Parts: sequence; C-alpha cells; structure tokens
Amino acid sequence: MFTFLGNYVLGRDVAVFSGSFIEVLGRFGIGEHAVRSMLTRMVARDLLTRHRHGRRVYSGLTERCRRILADGEERVWRRSVINDDWDGHWTVLAFSLPESWQSHRHELRSRLSWAGFGPAGNGLWISPARVDVTEVTADLGLDAHVKVFAGPSLPPTDEARMIRDAFDLRAISTGYQTWLDRWDRPEPAPDAPDDLVRYLLLTTEWLNLIRVDPRIPLRHLPPDWPAIRAQELLYTLRDRYQDGAREIAERTIELIELR
Repeated sequence: MFTFLGNYVLGRDVAVFSGSFIEVLGRFGIGEHAVRSMLTRMVARDLLTRHRHGRRVYSGLTERCRRILADGEERVWRRSVINDDWDGHWTVLAFSLPESWQSHRHELRSRLSWAGFGPAGNGLWISPARVDVTEVTADLGLDAHVKVFAGPSLPPTDEARMIRDAFDLRAISTGYQTWLDRWDRPEPAPDAPDDLVRYLLLTTEWLNLIRVDPRIPLRHLPPDWPAIRAQELLYTLRDRYQDGAREIAERTIELIELR
C-alpha cells in the first residue's frame, strides 16, 4: 500500500476511490475485505483521510503519510545503500521506559531500526551516522525518557565488533542475495500479470530490505557485499518497468482533485 501511494499519489493533491485500491491490490491476491480493513486502520493511524464524493468514498494522504512516503522515496531512489563517506561519527540513544509502556517501546524500537540504529545493550541503541533523533522520537512523548549522545568512538572501542554485535550483517547480506536471486534473471517474477504488479513487487521488496539495513560504513563491510550489485539492478529494472506500470495505474485508478 505504501509503495502504491508513494508512486502514484504522493505529490498530487488527490484522493483515490476505495474501489481502485481493491482493484490494484486484488492483482496481488489480496481480498476486498482485507483492503477495506487496511484502509480503516490507516485512517485510524492518521495516514489517510476519507472524502465523500456522491455515494463514493475516496482516500487522501495526511501530512504524516506524506512525510513517511517522502522519506521512503529518498531512501529508495536517492540514497546509496553504502555509506562510503563516513566521518567516524556515531549517534547513541539510551532510553528507559516503564514496563507497562509496551506499545511505546515497540514503536520506538521500530522507528530506531528504520533510522539505522541497532541494539548495543539494554536500552542502548547505536547508529554509525549522524542522525537527527528529534525526527525519530517526534510525537511519541518520550523526551523525558530518552538521552542522546553523538561523536566519534574512542579507544579501546572495537568498532568492527560493535557493528557485528548491533547488526546482523549475515542476515542483511542474505536478504540482498535472496532479492538478487529472485530478480536477476531474464524474466523476473514470472507469475506477475503485468508491469504494475512487477514494479510494485520490486520496490516493496526493496523497501523491506533497506528497512533493516543501517548503511554500514564501507570500511566495515566485507568486499563482496551484495547490496551494491542489488542497487544497480534495482535501477535497471525500474527503467524497464516504471513506464508500463504508470500507464496501467493511470488507467486503473479513479481520482478526485481535492482543490
């Protein structure tokens, strides 16, 4: 859903007919009931707004959703998967939350992972980058429970070991290699009925990869790191599928202008 919205709704002041969501996601085998439930949850989470036009219901983006989608677009298409200009700067975040705040803890950990942090100890998360943590903790109401530090590591810190402990490099590498095995072939996704499905699958699977990839500095990566070749293939397949996908999407999606 996020991939669909990011590609065909972001940047336009429009709302999409609920039946269009059902038709597009139905191409992936997702049933109407599941799509309607998803739309309801996204409205409840301040990601979509509902608009009535006659007897039909349309969904538009909230400001929060626009920020999330714009961030995803930046990460997928404008940022290298390799941190090749690292200046040795780390960001360290420590938090301590009451045991009863399980939902807050889960949300904070999810946001930290998306921001490139990994766990280095009980309530201690690290990122090998300069991170504006205010963007991570915004609207969570946890400022009194969070402490943030930034700067280079000092001896006797073993940076390579710290990275291995905080991030599962083997799992990240396996994820990129599995993606390559699926897409680096003459006819990727042979069961996909058209370019729209291929393009949305391609970019959604890529988004799931970079969601757990903290962009480890190049000096701490093995020489055969598969993310580099995978990103090159992503751009090649984007050029192959995106025009056909957009043509199908424009024929399929019913919109209303919000202005």
